[in-house]
Amino acid sequence: VSLALAGEAEGAPRSPTRGGEHDKRRPRKRETYAYDRVFGPEVGQEEVFGEVSEFVQSALDGYQVCLLSYGQTGSGKTHTMQGAGSGPMRGIIPRAMEQVAAYCAQQRTRGWAYEMEVTYVEIYNEQVRDLLGEDAGAPTTRDFGRAEAQSGLEVRRDPKTGRVFVDGATRRPIDPADAAAVDALVACAARHRCVASTEMNAVSSRSHAVFTLHLTGTNAERRARLRGALHLVDLAGSERLDRSHAQGQRLKEAQSINKSLSALAGVFASLNAKRSHVPYRDSRLTFLLQPALSGDGKTLLFVNLSPTAASANESLCSLRFAKQVNQVELGKATRAVETV
Repeated sequence: VSLALAGEAEGAPRSPTRGGEHDKRRPRKRETYAYDRVFGPEVGQEEVFGEVSEFVQSALDGYQVCLLSYGQTGSGKTHTMQGAGSGPMRGIIPRAMEQVAAYCAQQRTRGWAYEMEVTYVEIYNEQVRDLLGEDAGAPTTRDFGRAEAQSGLEVRRDPKTGRVFVDGATRRPIDPADAAAVDALVACAARHRCVASTEMNAVSSRSHAVFTLHLTGTNAERRARLRGALHLVDLAGSERLDRSHAQGQRLKEAQSINKSLSALAGVFASLNAKRSHVPYRDSRLTFLLQPALSGDGKTLLFVNLSPTAASANESLCSLRFAKQVNQVELGKATRAVETV
């Protein structure tokens, strides 16, 4: 697993007490963390994407590729993945599609033709919802019960091919070179995604959002067909209940979010320990991403940190999680190529 970190990577301030002053009775030693890449707050979206652009195009070579954005609520995960507008603030998703389009054009001269479809789902309270379907709805902060009441889609695994998919999710054909179409898909999903206000974040995503580009490449001359997938995942933010003061529906959401993030940590811990059993099915998120998280795929994790002093404890937890993930070795990825 490769890892890129958004924010500061060295040191951690002491834990603030309830009164807001540092607890001098329990001084915290200075801790240093090392990662593949650290992006400071002055770094723009273009430089961040430049670090992962070659990783993205692996999907067109027949690999299962996954990029996840992890961190506490309000730390900039959605900004990293989606960005804003059509200029320099564009995020990973639109830039990745632009990169895919450029690579497709290059591969076309070598005899490859590609068919592509997009699914975009969210996992809300362990229910999988379609963000591109006509009946996706747009739940408001006063109407989350309707989102929960909707019948969730099922994550399934084909026993013959091993392919994991969301049964019933809308699959939209897409031309990655059509920037307007890509922006429309992202905007549609954003309108339908569950968000709400908490004391930690005025616009807090209450679900994990998974954008997946499914592609099939065919080369008639070589009589070869490959199948790849690019998963771009905006994880819901972890949150401490003593800071968010979540109650009622917000509390239930926070508990579900934290539980699924713990399941993700459990998968990485099992992979790092090389255990014979990896608990992919402990959550729908890890089950859906199993092909990329297992030894057959390629996974990269962005960890976003909030710069505020009040978020020091959450930042330290994120740094430690990132350190754990960075120690995982998935092994050599496997291409999905067949003769036709």
